[in-house]
Amino acid sequence: MKILVFSDTHGDFTRMQKAIMSHSDAEVVIHCGDGERDVEYMRRSFPNKAFFNVCGNCDWGSSLEPTLEIILEGKRIFATHGHLYGAKMGLNRLIYAAKEKNADILLYGHTHISMNEYDDGMYIINPGSCHGYGATYCLLDITEKGVLASIVKA
Repeated sequence: MKILVFSDTHGDFTRMQKAIMSHSDAEVVIHCGDGERDVEYMRRSFPNKAFFNVCGNCDWGSSLEPTLEIILEGKRIFATHGHLYGAKMGLNRLIYAAKEKNADILLYGHTHISMNEYDDGMYIINPGSCHGYGATYCLLDITEKGVLASIVKA
């Protein structure tokens, strides 16, 4: 299963749309916050894809939850924006929260800095910001053989 992971699009729905069109075989899109309106637009534009998103610190007035727990292809995913866990000051609280949920994959944003690591049995992924110069997102592929995550320049 191919999954596109975005964060911090901040109204740059054009880059997000281009990325989704470039990966037409991706079935799921997960947005890690600061782009609620962008996700709403994409839902209408791509009704054949499943969209999941969480509230970021710039999604003012949002009714979205700050965290998401979902199981896809047998992998438990914990997604959040990261601001409530102090992601800009370090990842300890965020990683601990994901481990409490028995997550196989941690997805977060907020820092605008992409990250793709595997540590102590958990994939830790920040797709970066899909906005402006240096925009990035993540292509996550979950198969029977394992997980492959790639940071892609938008």
